[in-house]
Amino acid sequence: MADTQDDVIVTQGLNHWFGTGEARKQALFDINLRFRRGSLSVLMGPSGSGKTTYLTLIGCLRDVMDGSAQLLGHELHGASRATNERLRKRSGFIFQAHNLHESLTALQNVMMGLQVHGRVRDAGHYRAAAAHMLGLVGLDHRLDYLPQNLSGGQKQRVAVARALVGNPEVVFADEPTAALDRESGMNVVHMLKELGRQRGTTTVMVTHDGRILEQADRIITLEDGRVVSEK
Repeated sequence: MADTQDDVIVTQGLNHWFGTGEARKQALFDINLRFRRGSLSVLMGPSGSGKTTYLTLIGCLRDVMDGSAQLLGHELHGASRATNERLRKRSGFIFQAHNLHESLTALQNVMMGLQVHGRVRDAGHYRAAAAHMLGLVGLDHRLDYLPQNLSGGQKQRVAVARALVGNPEVVFADEPTAALDRESGMNVVHMLKELGRQRGTTTVMVTHDGRILEQADRIITLEDGRVVSEK
């Protein structure tokens, strides 16, 4: 497969199915896409179009069945569990469901992001880095709050901070602004854009949020498991 140094994600002839036997249904058809280092790309399309399925495949959250998918220079089709785990540690994930640990404070949830990435080992650095990132998303006054005492939007901002605190090379985001007001949503997108500019972080985002399209470097539309437009 032809590749360039700036291609962080490459998929070629990617297909995917769910179910078995008569219930088997194809979800993705011959997806050929490349994502360049530092770019912010948006995947759009109606529910059931394959956006989240594609995101989970290139993010090593689901096994590649057919075709080729490369992440950070590694082929995912047939990749070992150890390879997938190493690649996930180099990535950040933001989901619409914040998936916070309810027994941990906002600060402790973000500190877990550092532990997963293994980027910082000193406990004092853990705390300082996590507090700094929470400050960037406007939650420096909520460090010691449990999730049950945070609003939906605040929980989502904690999830964003957790995903970004380890300085991931790639960010996979599934409806990251759905629970946020306009200002908070735009702040998250601006942060991702700045990470791309300063550090070369590549973001692939699934969204229905038309407010952020003008910030995207690229907009890809899927329908019925197929790419129907790119701009």
